[in-house]
Amino acid sequence: MKTQVPVIFQRLLNGEAVPFNDSEYFLIIDACNETRKLLIRLNNEPDANEIRKLLGQIIASEVDATTALFPPFQINYGKNTKIGKNVFINFDCTFLDLGGITIEDNVMLAPKVSLLSEGHPVSPNERQTLTAGKIHIKKNAWIGANATILPGVTIGENSVVAAGAVVSKDVPDNTIVGGVPAKFIKTID
Repeated sequence: MKTQVPVIFQRLLNGEAVPFNDSEYFLIIDACNETRKLLIRLNNEPDANEIRKLLGQIIASEVDATTALFPPFQINYGKNTKIGKNVFINFDCTFLDLGGITIEDNVMLAPKVSLLSEGHPVSPNERQTLTAGKIHIKKNAWIGANATILPGVTIGENSVVAAGAVVSKDVPDNTIVGGVPAKFIKTID
């Protein structure tokens, strides 16, 4: 029987802002602590098949045999991440997935890519609040080293994000973007 997901996680997936003093906020901390226990094992595991199995436990979904992850890897929750087939996640990637992360087939993530589906309001009076927005990386996208994808962003099919870019807006299909903030560089033929 499938376990009921606490309401606070669904609220975040729906884009609702959740203050730190919310009566269910402790559930987020508890879930992230459980994920961290699995991450310790994953980040110390030398066998690629075992790494894939541990990643599957973290994201609560089987990870296809064509997908590879090179530790170390960081993820805070895990259960709001969906990973397709033939995905490559290189060293030192970080996922904050309470807002939801979808990675479609044939995506490549270079070292130190950060997928951050969570953030906080800019106003100091509201900053003790968690905000969220889904990240969607479509088929055949390539995210360059040290790039950061911010909440609510979709990276289009076949697109490339240059190394070091900070992406705060959607990237159309077949497009290269780069810079801080990321801007259009060219269309891919």
